[in-house]
Amino acid sequence: MILARIFTKIYKEGGIILVDAKGQKYICGNPRKEKPITVKLLKDNLSWKLLLDPELEFPEAYMRNEIEIENASMKDFLMDLVKNLGRDEISTTSLIAKKMFQLWRTVTNFNLPGKSRKNVEHHYDIGGARGEKLYDIFLDKNHRLYSCAYWKNDTKNLEEAQQNKIDHIVKKLDIKEGQKILEVGCGWGGMAFEIAKQKKCEVTGISLSKNQIEYCKRKAKELNLDNQVKFELIDYREAKGKYDRIFSVGMFEHVGRKFYHTFFKSMNKLLKDDGIFLLHTIGVVDKPSAPNKFINKYIFPGGVCPSFSQIINPIEKTGLIVADTETLIRHYDKTLESWLERFLEKKKEVKDLFDERFVKMWEFYMASCAAAFRYRDLVVFQLQIVKNFQSAHRTRDYIYS
Repeated sequence: MILARIFTKIYKEGGIILVDAKGQKYICGNPRKEKPITVKLLKDNLSWKLLLDPELEFPEAYMRNEIEIENASMKDFLMDLVKNLGRDEISTTSLIAKKMFQLWRTVTNFNLPGKSRKNVEHHYDIGGARGEKLYDIFLDKNHRLYSCAYWKNDTKNLEEAQQNKIDHIVKKLDIKEGQKILEVGCGWGGMAFEIAKQKKCEVTGISLSKNQIEYCKRKAKELNLDNQVKFELIDYREAKGKYDRIFSVGMFEHVGRKFYHTFFKSMNKLLKDDGIFLLHTIGVVDKPSAPNKFINKYIFPGGVCPSFSQIINPIEKTGLIVADTETLIRHYDKTLESWLERFLEKKKEVKDLFDERFVKMWEFYMASCAAAFRYRDLVVFQLQIVKNFQSAHRTRDYIYS
């Protein structure tokens, strides 16, 4: 079987037993003797489909119950496989398998305002009230943040890690009491509320998700912050006013490569001359490539993770200045693992809300992305951006004091 040969060449450490629909076993690599990881293909001709289009066929076959993993979770199987693939694997035989795990890559389509709204609705407004319950299941309980947390060496749990992330960003923004703040892509308002409470600022959050904006407005009233924090259902291109500080966390991935210049031009227009803008985005450390078919079709349509060079070029063209950059490595894999653990603990509840196919889809999404952040090319970039040198600090001491 050609697929078995490919797996054999991939596994430099460890291995699996591959079983076809007729029960024929193939030893790939050097699987462990006790309870070896076993991948069962339960349908005839599935191996050929996997060879022709692995990045879409593998997760879809798993969703159709045509693939079973024994003696390992999907996350453990993917972690082991992607670890063996590594970042620098370029042999012809491995390129087919490599495509399966090219997660959240670059080069996107035209995300005009109307299409951007539909893309957002696909993921963040999923299932109406059911979707709200879904996100309650696996996100942190304090702030409901759906972006990479910040894991210090002594961080105990997801809630603490997400608070670390907020505090880290607040320090980089160097917010002063009473300033006007804009959050581009506000999610469920967790960061906006925390900043308003910490710094006694006027915060505006914008999003294209109807569910998120409705939730934020209800929450603002519950917290008695509705006179201090407001939320608008608008595109970043529609935002008006001038702000002392702007930040965007986990939203830039939805902008689309064709609109990077438009995005930074808009930020330049909205930012005061002495203001600070912080961008927090997933990115790739390799050269750009096509978006993963599974992620693009089922999870984040229109999404793309930029390379560093793709971010810097449009910033320079708008006249903005990158005052500080930080690459966060090994933070998102741990965040995703925390989400996945909570998700699987309540998978019966998720199945009742949606169905078993949905459970497997999201399990594969979180597990494969965690593997890509740990062993492939995905990282998080944090950029502090200003209009002039006077807005920037001479050293980074203020961030860690």
